[in-house]
Amino acid sequence: MKIKNYIFLTSEGSTFQPQSECLEPDIDNLQVIGFAKGTNSQEAFYNLVKNNEYLLKTTFEEVFCYELAENYKETKAYYNLIDFREEL
Repeated sequence: MKIKNYIFLTSEGSTFQPQSECLEPDIDNLQVIGFAKGTNSQEAFYNLVKNNEYLLKTTFEEVFCYELAENYKETKAYYNLIDFREEL
């Protein structure tokens, strides 16, 4: 099987603009969790967590990924770090 490249993101969290004085975050955003390879998105997610175990110590829960390919919109998949934490 062909090894594919994936990007993993989360919409959890928010950021502040530089020099912001607000107590509330200014921007809801996407954050890149990481990149990983696998024959499918599930294998890539496993490889991502295996090679970046610190992710299990974060408060991020839901992540999603896209294959880095021309038809990326068709490859979106969702994963939950909570499920992975329970496996350990």
